[in-house]
Amino acid sequence: MPEPPAFERLAAHPLRWQLLQELGASDRAVWELTELLAEPQNLVSYHLRQLREGGLVTARRSSADGRDTYYAIDRAACERGLQAAGGELMGRVVPTRSRRTRLLFLCTGNSARSQMAEALIEDASHGVITAVSAGSHPKPLHANAVRVMKRRGIDISQNRTKHFDEYAGQRFDMVITLCDRVREVCPEFPSQPELVHWSIPDPALDGTMKAFERTATELETRIGYLLPLLTGRRTTHVKQ
Repeated sequence: MPEPPAFERLAAHPLRWQLLQELGASDRAVWELTELLAEPQNLVSYHLRQLREGGLVTARRSSADGRDTYYAIDRAACERGLQAAGGELMGRVVPTRSRRTRLLFLCTGNSARSQMAEALIEDASHGVITAVSAGSHPKPLHANAVRVMKRRGIDISQNRTKHFDEYAGQRFDMVITLCDRVREVCPEFPSQPELVHWSIPDPALDGTMKAFERTATELETRIGYLLPLLTGRRTTHVKQ
């Protein structure tokens, strides 16, 4: 009798399926997954290793606390496996709202990652999503962020950087932190938005256009999977 495909063998285990669902919603550290699933750390770590070896999950050392590692789902690998299985995994669908969905992207400097994410999701959603961005320690807009967006036909050259206090008291449906440091100081919002973390390295630390292209590509991929969940309908991926 032929064995099920590798994806089904990995995902069929109840705990690994739960891990994939949690990581489909947000990047997580092991201690968070342990708390969310109420399972011992050694068991969670074992199944995370199985998912990493199977190519469904990636890991990156936290830039805020080197003792932590953030795990993230490999959406493209899961999509390929799910297409073969005829299912869907990428998180719950948020019901379509009569009002426009509002997102806030946060990083430390609001000079690159969050500015790029804001521009990309507004462009890809064709006005369905309203996005803004801010930082905990705003810096001037990075020239390479402007250049990498210009290559995609998006002009952010006139954007200003902002402190997240500017948005205190405003309503958001979702707040997405894009760096590990800002996640630790993310303010509370009265609308109790869904909090999502994307652990994305700061391209400014490298400073090259190659680093900014990598960041833009990762944001495009993540946004391409997020949009259907926010709009309640399937959309095409963000243009590459």
